[in-house]
Amino acid sequence: MMPAKPRRALLAAGASLAALAACSVLPARPYQQRREWPLEVHPVTVPAPAGSAVLLVREMAAAPGLDARGLRTLLPDGAERLDYWEEWAVPPSQSVVAGLRQWLAACGLFSAVVGPGSDVSPDLIVETELLAFVGDQQTGRARATISLVLLRPARGGHGGVLLQRTLTGEAALAGSDGPALAGSLQSALLALLGQAQAALAPFARLPAR
Repeated sequence: MMPAKPRRALLAAGASLAALAACSVLPARPYQQRREWPLEVHPVTVPAPAGSAVLLVREMAAAPGLDARGLRTLLPDGAERLDYWEEWAVPPSQSVVAGLRQWLAACGLFSAVVGPGSDVSPDLIVETELLAFVGDQQTGRARATISLVLLRPARGGHGGVLLQRTLTGEAALAGSDGPALAGSLQSALLALLGQAQAALAPFARLPAR
C-alpha cells in the first residue's frame, strides 16, 4: 500500500497537469481550404493571310518574387501581401506565356506560333519577362506588366532586335477577396495580350522576296 504522503503528491501533480491542460486549450479555428485559380485564355481564331511569319515565343522569365503562386496585392500603405490561401494553379509566368501563345496563334497575324523545342524554323522570336501581376488597392486597378523583345534570327547577317517594349494591361479591381482579385487579374491579362498583339502587328508579314 502506497504511503499517504507520496499519494497526496501524485494527486496534487495530477491536478496541476489537468489545470495546465485546461489553460492551454486554444480556441477552435474554422478550417480554411486553399483555393487554386486558373488563368485561361479562349480567343476566337482568325485565319492568317499568306506570307505571315512563324513566331517562336520563348518561355517567360519572372522578376524576383513573381514565381510564387499566391495572389499578390499591393496594400494602401504600399506593402505587398502574398496570399497563402488563394493562389494560381501554376506560377503566373507560365500561365501568362501560355496565354500569349494562344492569343497570338489565334489573332490572325502569324502563320504559326510555336514554343521552345519545335521543329519549325521561326522567322521571329519573342522573349518576355513578367514584371508585375498584382491587385493595386492604392489605385483600385489590377495590373499585368511584361517586358517584350522581338528578335529576328541571325540569317545572312540580318538578325537583331526589332522591338523592345514594356506593356501593361489594367482592369478595375473588383474587390479584395480571392474570386474578385483573380477575376480582375484575368481581365488585366486580356488587356495585356491585346497590347502585345498591337505591338507585334507591324512585323507579322514576311518581306517580299
